[in-house]
Amino acid sequence: MCTVTFIPTGKNEFILTSNRDESAKRSPENISKIEEKEQTLIFPRDKGAGGSWIVASSHNKLICLLNGAFDQHPRKPPYRKSRGIMVLEFFQYKDANQFFAMYDLSGMESFTMITYDNGQLWDFRWDEQRQQKFIKSLDTNAYHIWSSATLYEKSIQRKREKWLDEWLENRTDFSRTAILELHKKGGEGNPSIDFMMNRYNYLVQTVSITQVIGKNGKMEMIYNDLMNDKIKSEVVNLKSKKIAIES
Repeated sequence: MCTVTFIPTGKNEFILTSNRDESAKRSPENISKIEEKEQTLIFPRDKGAGGSWIVASSHNKLICLLNGAFDQHPRKPPYRKSRGIMVLEFFQYKDANQFFAMYDLSGMESFTMITYDNGQLWDFRWDEQRQQKFIKSLDTNAYHIWSSATLYEKSIQRKREKWLDEWLENRTDFSRTAILELHKKGGEGNPSIDFMMNRYNYLVQTVSITQVIGKNGKMEMIYNDLMNDKIKSEVVNLKSKKIAIES
């Protein structure tokens, strides 16, 4: 939920990687695979509310959620619905634009939703303080990084963007393992703000790293369960005619 990168790795290829910073008690151990609206979904299911922060679909869609919109916000529970449940409900809609227009966000906590939908990449944010949606189309041929607004203030977000820029400089290796290494070791040796984070004596820490690889007409999800030192994976074959990234 808290640090995400999108790396285009070639024509019609990408790797999205998500570090989840959360209480270890909510960290799942497996990848769920279910059928929803004639499509197959794969995702790690949150042990708390039962939703997820990252879901890939055989209809060539991928959702990744981060807490917060632009700034830290005061929490005002109870909220109407878990944001992780909302992520699963996204796949009941025809496409991202229909979801953005029609989904009822009243009573929902602020979030950032990275949405990949048949070759289009979107940054969709809900700001509960202003009761406003913010939607931005992104270049699928560019590199992107997001950091949760609830854990990282803007100066730290900019610092993390610089770390990604430094990692990209003169780089030729964009393999899954190279990106995973960035998500494990990126930073400056400060566990409060590094990509692999630990705060408040393990109350909040990086509990997992999930990678979704879009390539050759399929999406592969690789779930690194850091709490149990286990790796699980699932694959969905894409049913859509458009696969992965379009120029």
